[in-house]
Amino acid sequence: MSDISLTSDQSNAVKKAAEWFRNCRSEIDSGKKLTQQIFRIFGFAGCGKSTITKYIMGEIGGTTMPRITAKTREERLDARDEIREMAAKNPLVLYGAFTGKAALVMTRKGTPASTIHSMLYTPQEASPEAIKEAKAALASLRKNGPGTDDPHLWQAMIRDRENQLKNMHKPTFILNHDSMVRDAALVVLDEVSMVGEEMGLDLMSFGRPIMVLGDPGQLPPIKGEGIFTQAEPDVMLTEIMRQAAESPIIQLATMAREGKFIPFGRYSESVLKMPRSQVGIVDYLGAGQVLCGYNATRIGLNNQMKVAAGFPGDIPVGSGEKIICLKNRHADGLINGQFLTLTNIGDQHELGFMADILTEDGNEVGRHTVYKGHFEDHVAVDKERDHRDYFKKKGMVECVWGYAITGHKSQGSQWENVIVYDDGFGRGPDRARWLYTVITRAENGLLILA
Repeated sequence: MSDISLTSDQSNAVKKAAEWFRNCRSEIDSGKKLTQQIFRIFGFAGCGKSTITKYIMGEIGGTTMPRITAKTREERLDARDEIREMAAKNPLVLYGAFTGKAALVMTRKGTPASTIHSMLYTPQEASPEAIKEAKAALASLRKNGPGTDDPHLWQAMIRDRENQLKNMHKPTFILNHDSMVRDAALVVLDEVSMVGEEMGLDLMSFGRPIMVLGDPGQLPPIKGEGIFTQAEPDVMLTEIMRQAAESPIIQLATMAREGKFIPFGRYSESVLKMPRSQVGIVDYLGAGQVLCGYNATRIGLNNQMKVAAGFPGDIPVGSGEKIICLKNRHADGLINGQFLTLTNIGDQHELGFMADILTEDGNEVGRHTVYKGHFEDHVAVDKERDHRDYFKKKGMVECVWGYAITGHKSQGSQWENVIVYDDGFGRGPDRARWLYTVITRAENGLLILA
């Protein structure tokens, strides 16, 4: 870090954050309620939020909390005892992000992180037996009636039972009161623009100091607004670092965030905006990660791009196809948003097929059953598929074509080169946030197609 000179804004942020944390530690040691539980550091792309986090940890002497990988209860208890011994010597810092891919990026950069969801919750779900009983009760109600002559009441009871049964297949997650958050001296969250109210309040319920890093220009949660980005920041980084200020990507991102129109043209050797009509679908291949707005656009682009790449089938056939993971499987090292390579595909059955799986980091996951349903939705979308297949697909790897992904799916990730397929997503502020978000996913090369 010695070769990086902090700006005055950044130096002030480090000082304020360290002072806030020391006050929190003093209040906790005195048994007092925290006067200020949340410390917000906001800044737009290029302002160096991640850079100053390292300096803040240096100021407070923070040590990254180790992950517990033990499987048995006794091993987990021993690990927690070791962590508590560490906590007595140094402030233990727990790092998290909203998306699995963002947590993976943090981990790759030397800061072990997890998703906020896995940090907080433990799953609970209805058993197949309970669902069977609910189906029987509904069938009995339909056949025998509710014991009343009121037909409206009968129909209302049937609808209530139907809705109950429809949602029983979905797991519910309850707050894990024995979460690692309890032992953390500080929780640091990155990419917090997508953290909603319920998750934020659950995290705050542990009473631990929380430092959040956010970009108010990025997309909010799919429903509602981000709980941490609604309040004014304690530090707002506005000065773009010198290296970033010279980047045409940052310049176009700033125009997008401010709602300015980006004209067609070349902004550098590797940054340009062109009409879609001038670029063929085959030219997308290998040119960068394609990002779009709507799911319907994503499906259409994936279907076209995989055919252009020489893979016309409805499901993968082998190495060379671009596949993205859709669900975390931490035990196997699979992260939602991570790209996968599938090889030696075979042994197909109604819901899945077997394949050897390799992650984008080169980790061999082994041979697993892969769920077909997400690939089949590229042929014909079936809204009842998840409900129908939920228990049957448990244990299968869930993934799909990844030639194109949505802007929401891209949050927390970056690529060397990005193609923004502008399908007109969003209106007003949402439009600006979407365009700003997808542009800032590019590190060096950017092509906007409109």
